[in-house]
Amino acid sequence: MPIYITQGRYTREAINGMIVKPEDRAEAVARLLSKVGGRLLGYYLTFGEYDFLTIAEVPNDVQMAAVLLAAGSGRGVTGLRTTVALTSVEAKGAFAAASDLAPSFKSAGGT
Repeated sequence: MPIYITQGRYTREAINGMIVKPEDRAEAVARLLSKVGGRLLGYYLTFGEYDFLTIAEVPNDVQMAAVLLAAGSGRGVTGLRTTVALTSVEAKGAFAAASDLAPSFKSAGGT
């Protein structure tokens, strides 16, 4: 199942609300992912440009898009950025496939 890494920011409204009533957002995210057949692998509060990072397994891009749209439709998060991640085994397979393709590819401006 594909792995997706999502980073995002909490809105000022969400931060204020969680200060008044602290909550474990991993539980809400896990419930949302389970509704599309996915599962939460990790949820982290982060420093810097983004406030949180999630790692999830989800059946496909359409289901992940649905999760992101649902999460983004509220007033709690903004700036969602998602990356698809490959395991080292999947990456090895990609490199092996590229080794077959690379000799026949002509780079732009190449002769």
